[in-house]
Amino acid sequence: MRILSIETSCDDTGVAILEIKSGKFHVLANELSSQVKLHAKYGGVYPSLAKREHIKNLPVVLRHVLAKAKLAKQEKPVDAIALTVGPGLDPCLWTGINFAKELAKKWDVPIIPVNHLEGHMLISLLMAENKKVKPAFPAIALIVSGGHTQLVLVKKIGSYKIIGETRDDAAGECFDKTARILGLPYPGGPAVARAAGGALTGKPAFSIKLPRPMIHTKDYDFSFSGLKTAVLYDFQSRTVKVQKSKEYIRTMAKEIQQAIIDVFLLKTLRAVDEYDAKAIVLGGGVAANEELRKQFQKKMKILVAPKELCTDNGLMIALAGYFRWRKKKYTKNVDHISAEPNLRIE
Repeated sequence: MRILSIETSCDDTGVAILEIKSGKFHVLANELSSQVKLHAKYGGVYPSLAKREHIKNLPVVLRHVLAKAKLAKQEKPVDAIALTVGPGLDPCLWTGINFAKELAKKWDVPIIPVNHLEGHMLISLLMAENKKVKPAFPAIALIVSGGHTQLVLVKKIGSYKIIGETRDDAAGECFDKTARILGLPYPGGPAVARAAGGALTGKPAFSIKLPRPMIHTKDYDFSFSGLKTAVLYDFQSRTVKVQKSKEYIRTMAKEIQQAIIDVFLLKTLRAVDEYDAKAIVLGGGVAANEELRKQFQKKMKILVAPKELCTDNGLMIALAGYFRWRKKKYTKNVDHISAEPNLRIE
């Protein structure tokens, strides 16, 4: 069977075609139109602007995908459409939903509603860089992005339980906000990682120690708003000359990154012990952070997708759609499909 997938939960327009033959996955096409440069001047995503760009980009990306898969001339190129219905930004989700409904009616195929976060998990489980690590259950999944930070117990594909999540800012949001304080560009995660790169020469001129929020609490929840505030207070306490110095920015960036990693490492590894997990799964845009991946790999073998597949993309929705298809979680009554901005993974 062939599945076309549509991902418009935030500011990336993702479309992919996945073919499944004899239980094996064949990626026929996976295209993405990013809006990062458009939103960079605002320091974050504007939903109305993102919606407008999705409307403009979806037909273009679809044409590219059908052409790449050599299906452009077929009247019914796919057997089903996998679609992100949540969580995400409501105007963006509706853009993808309305587009998918038109295609489903035109091609007379069902729609498979997909949870965006399940897509992040499954692409790491099934497309992991380390081919020697096989998916094993139960697993602990750490899903980290601009809008989400969750620890999930994965009993098997399709059976999940959230055991911890952020009580305020997501880690990616914390990266964005602290990057803005330091005068670094959007998106903040890659900007902080770049600024933190390389060794500091000589004796550090600055001693910065940020808090590790909720690191020792008995639960598996997270909180990053206090970390952002601590960065702001330290920044405001410095002279303008220091604030703009490369050494201060690098020292602070390293400490921001390490504070977040320390919290993730401790809580995730504790969850592995408590639930006797056989694997750690990293998913979401922040999972592309090289230092995060490196420090996790030193502790335990991990399942994580190639960096380009950690951020939002159509392929992850197609994979999740296939497993929902197998459980007959699809519908031809497409008019009943609606956006679920706060959709939970459980």
